[in-house]
Amino acid sequence: MHIEEIVGLALEEDIGDGDHTSLATIPEEATGEAVLTAKDQGIIAGIDVAREVFRQVDNTINMNILVDDGSAIKKGDKIFYVSGKARSLLTAERTALNFLQRMSGIATFTRKLADQLEGYPAKLLDTRKTTACNRTVEKLAVKLGGGHNHRFGLFDMIMIKDNHIDFSGGIEKAIQATRNYLKVKGKNLKIEIEVRNFDELDEVLRVSGVNRIMLDNFTPDDLKKAVDIIDGQYETEASGNISMDNIRNYARTGVDFISVGAVTHQIKSLDLSLKAI
Repeated sequence: MHIEEIVGLALEEDIGDGDHTSLATIPEEATGEAVLTAKDQGIIAGIDVAREVFRQVDNTINMNILVDDGSAIKKGDKIFYVSGKARSLLTAERTALNFLQRMSGIATFTRKLADQLEGYPAKLLDTRKTTACNRTVEKLAVKLGGGHNHRFGLFDMIMIKDNHIDFSGGIEKAIQATRNYLKVKGKNLKIEIEVRNFDELDEVLRVSGVNRIMLDNFTPDDLKKAVDIIDGQYETEASGNISMDNIRNYARTGVDFISVGAVTHQIKSLDLSLKAI
């Protein structure tokens, strides 16, 4: 879903048949200016999305941006000024803030996690644990925070997880069926498979035919052992119960990727304020 479409749906949800409070209280000819100010420190994300909100509400609104998306900000920093028809500014205010605050919260938490990987080759990945219909902006926020995007959805990568393995009758059957499917459909998609223990890892290595192995809920010690066993034959990814407190221990194992669902589904929005001046 494109940002323009997401913004349009968000505005339709909020405005309905009109911002009746602004229409009732603000003269049509009134103009004004407002400033977005940080009330906390973090990473700003969503400025371009906010610009699209203002554009769709009223393309005569002017925006003076002082800080680039993905920049570190501190309490009191001015992010941008907007000016134009007062009714339009008020109508756009909440939708713009909703995107900015949530995206900035995601970017801020992502940056904190990514900083823990400094000195190691591991890349921080997001997951599909996103808010319905907001995946595009949430994954954009992850990138602005210094993380990397995993597959966008079910359509752009094969990921054989535990339920696929169990329902298909085992690892070998799941991999063979996947390879046959891709051949018949003429699709060129990377294949990732999840393993839960060393027995499953041994079977994947025996069967082969994948691009990446996800090592799910392995301890750092077991992950190091698994990465050594794989020995660069396949990309490796760590997942499950990884937090700010232990992510550096996982990075030390030499794993290629570390996926953390919490970067999009367990975050605190960054406190921002859009006030008239």
